[in-house]
Amino acid sequence: MARKSTSTPQNPSDSEEREWYATADGRRQTQREFVRALRTGTLDRPDGLVAAKTDPQLLEKLMEQAKEEATRPISLRIPVADLERARRIAKRTGVGYQTVLKQAISAGLKKTG
Repeated sequence: MARKSTSTPQNPSDSEEREWYATADGRRQTQREFVRALRTGTLDRPDGLVAAKTDPQLLEKLMEQAKEEATRPISLRIPVADLERARRIAKRTGVGYQTVLKQAISAGLKKTG
């Protein structure tokens, strides 16, 4: 007899389903399905019509826009003095020190890029 999965409820409620889609696994699954549907032209619209196959250049542009807003956690070693400076700036400006560091990295990349 096949073993049933205990991690996913058989009949999830709407709230359970929403919670799953909010997890990293749920977001990855949604992204995979969306990209697959765009590539194959099988993206269903609410009225049941099927969208035409997406232009590869448009798909590439959409993916680049998504990457600009997406974030990925990383581990980064920085000098203690820089971290303390970021915390002072954060306290003065009223934002988190990680936000200050992300803004500094972004500005530096734009400057050199």
